[in-house]
Amino acid sequence: MHIVVLGAGVVGTTTAWYLQRQGHQVTVVDRQSQAGLETSYANGGQVSVSHAEPWANPSAPLKVLKWLFRADAPLLFRPRCDPAQWRWALAFLRECTSARAAHNIRQMVNLGTYSRAQLQSLRDDLGLEYDALTKGILHFYTNREEFEGALEPTRIMQGLGCDRQVIDADRAIELEPALKPIRDRIAGATYTSEDESGDARKFTQQLAQKCGEAGVSFYYGTDILGFERAGDRILGVHTLRDGVHSTLRGDAYVLSLGSFSAPLARTIGLTLDIYPAKGYSITVPVNNPDAAFNVSLTDDEYKLVYSRLGDRLRVAGTAELNGYSRELNQTRCRAIVRRTAEIMPEAGHWDQAQFWTGLRPATPSNVPYIGKSHFANLYLNTGHGTLGWTHSCGSAAALADIVDGRRPEVDFSFSGL
Repeated sequence: MHIVVLGAGVVGTTTAWYLQRQGHQVTVVDRQSQAGLETSYANGGQVSVSHAEPWANPSAPLKVLKWLFRADAPLLFRPRCDPAQWRWALAFLRECTSARAAHNIRQMVNLGTYSRAQLQSLRDDLGLEYDALTKGILHFYTNREEFEGALEPTRIMQGLGCDRQVIDADRAIELEPALKPIRDRIAGATYTSEDESGDARKFTQQLAQKCGEAGVSFYYGTDILGFERAGDRILGVHTLRDGVHSTLRGDAYVLSLGSFSAPLARTIGLTLDIYPAKGYSITVPVNNPDAAFNVSLTDDEYKLVYSRLGDRLRVAGTAELNGYSRELNQTRCRAIVRRTAEIMPEAGHWDQAQFWTGLRPATPSNVPYIGKSHFANLYLNTGHGTLGWTHSCGSAAALADIVDGRRPEVDFSFSGL
């Protein structure tokens, strides 16, 4: 078939790769000038099966209320006159039970484990280089209550095959000496040796190049305006490029536009519970290599992740539910710098931080939409939230199987199946 993929982020680009590998003619459409220039551009860099505890869990409602009026809160909900935001918020509360949280952990661990294996195979097959480090991910806790709250989700993940080990402060320092400045404040930690990190933008752009060499067409600088439909079929996608309107036609279509999937889907009566969770990151040059981290880190109390990308340090996190604005909130930027400089003062040139913000496509459950829509030839691969990089290869491989009428290998609740 000729398949049109909407979106050239890490999810859309991996989708294009796996579809062309199965013999399909693939066209990718994106408004940016290259692949990976939106949410994939400067994300946290973690490939983290261990990051599977959903935001929606039994402790979340109280935390959100406590953080409601803090401009530097890890998860900030700014109420708006936006029905989509309130619908999302109510769905989020429904996901906060212990049973729903356990179900969602299962979904994310299963997909994450499968996806990590697909990524490793793809990297080896294509020789992709993107500052990858395979030294695991260390979650550290400087708050005893936060650490104790992580033990039950960790137990669930272990039962699903995620080798997330509970360790003490001494073992954490042994694994990552860069944490020595806060040794006395570490209440506990967990370590997942099989997790990884790397630059998602570099990966996406290298894979897009491989896609092009394999025959995939990319229409960059192209705005997607809407669908042409008849009954339960999509007939084409209306686009605008260089001032020229046209309609791009294919046999099937894949929606992978991240946060912008939901408003486009609404134009054809398809409701997706996806809302933008604006995340922030800083990228700084390494200052003292001996003081800089090499193991990817997660600071769960502050919802920050740390990745070493060659001679750069990337720290990303926090979430702001405040519509589609990508304006930088300087208070939140300074909060990231303050926390990282406090933990590892000599690691990076913190005064040279480059700030970035992107819109993560969050679902209330943190579980993405992957599979068929109720339109006969429209497929979904979107809503991956903070785990688009982690879940991209597995989501794409699974969707390619679904398009070809096969049941994917991974145990996951796919849309439309």
